[in-house]
Amino acid sequence: MASLFGTSGIRGKVSEELSPEFCLQMGKAIGSTLPPSSRICLSTDTRVSRDVIKSALASGLLSVGINVTDLGILPTPALALLTKELGFDAGIMITASHNPPDYNGIKLFNRDSLGFSTEQEEEIETRYQSKKFQPTSWQEYGNLAKEEKSGEKYLLALEKKASSWKFDSHMRLVIDPGNGAACNLAPAFFQELGFEVSAVNNEAAGLFPGRGAEPTAETLGETIKFLNKCRADLAICFDGDADRVVFCDRQGFLGYNEMIAFISRLAVEESGKTRVAATVETGRLLDAAVADLNAKVSRTKVGDVSLAYSTKESDAAIGVEPAGVYILPQVGYYPDSFLAALFLLSYLNDVGEIRDFFSHLPSLFFEESKIPCPNSLKAKVAKICQTEASSFEGGKINTLDGVRIDFADSWLLIRPSGTEPVIRVLAEASTQSRMKQLLTQGISLVKETIIKTGEET
Repeated sequence: MASLFGTSGIRGKVSEELSPEFCLQMGKAIGSTLPPSSRICLSTDTRVSRDVIKSALASGLLSVGINVTDLGILPTPALALLTKELGFDAGIMITASHNPPDYNGIKLFNRDSLGFSTEQEEEIETRYQSKKFQPTSWQEYGNLAKEEKSGEKYLLALEKKASSWKFDSHMRLVIDPGNGAACNLAPAFFQELGFEVSAVNNEAAGLFPGRGAEPTAETLGETIKFLNKCRADLAICFDGDADRVVFCDRQGFLGYNEMIAFISRLAVEESGKTRVAATVETGRLLDAAVADLNAKVSRTKVGDVSLAYSTKESDAAIGVEPAGVYILPQVGYYPDSFLAALFLLSYLNDVGEIRDFFSHLPSLFFEESKIPCPNSLKAKVAKICQTEASSFEGGKINTLDGVRIDFADSWLLIRPSGTEPVIRVLAEASTQSRMKQLLTQGISLVKETIIKTGEET
């Protein structure tokens, strides 16, 4: 993958990796890979840096003859879908998704709502590095326009796509947009469909003051308290740009691997397809959930773009990532958290069905750790860890993305993050002691390798 691009576009700290100067040049590079006078739509999440990044990027695009339409603040799935629905040649989302507020990023979508391919990203990087931008005279500069009521157009498009879905709107919902791009839109969507909705963290605020941009078991404590106070049935919780969604009931957080397993089973049953697309970070609960349906799980590189292409190429019933990414092929090859939540509700008569389902699956213990590592060292550290993986006796080694080592009762994954300066270490096992053992071994290997690599640099 091109070095400027991680698992989900370009990501970095504002005014460091993602300076206005960089964004201006990147706009020129992106625009130079498109035919002159192409139409691009642009949107942002709620981050405080949104306007400076957007202005710089738009200026670069305009200067190489690309016409730009500003859609305003929108969820990433809205930008992806409207790129297709409104007939644009490409769409650009300015967001750092679940990252802290001092980060921002750039995500790219084709006219069919599918993310830019690795080949497209490499072409953009070549243009950026060489500074060979499309020559354009001032008479050929692009035009800047603004699309009004983009959010309403997104909701109308969603309702059209889900028009054949049957659901009982008796369920009481808590919607938690996390002060991000789903604010107001998500509560409005479910209210319009007849659900009783209570909203929390529903004020758009780029510092994400409510509970942070990333919805986790640790950050959703107050949301769960609010859920119980409202006597609601289910909480639907989004990340900063709403391309991820996780769920809580009155007992607490419903889990990552647990919910992708539950929803994937529904998708397999509905479609009759026998393939589920996932990533190397995905646990074995998913395999167990669809095994009796004769469905198989195929794992690709981490990231919603890799997942989208895998879902399409394997004709999968659904594409999922544990963090709450759901790609529903019947509506498009992009993550849509709004429709994923509605898809769940269309099959749910009672929230208790979810935990009842979990109780019939194998008990697995899962944990993740993040080891700080400079971006400049991540690739080298990962390479060494791949070489050292043979020291884990009896494991099947997979180096598709970092290194995953599968054992009969467990697995370990070591991979460089594509969105943060960290190495991720994940372990899952049928016993907690085995999981802890693997996790400790993985963390020790990564820390020792970082120290060694840093000293050699």
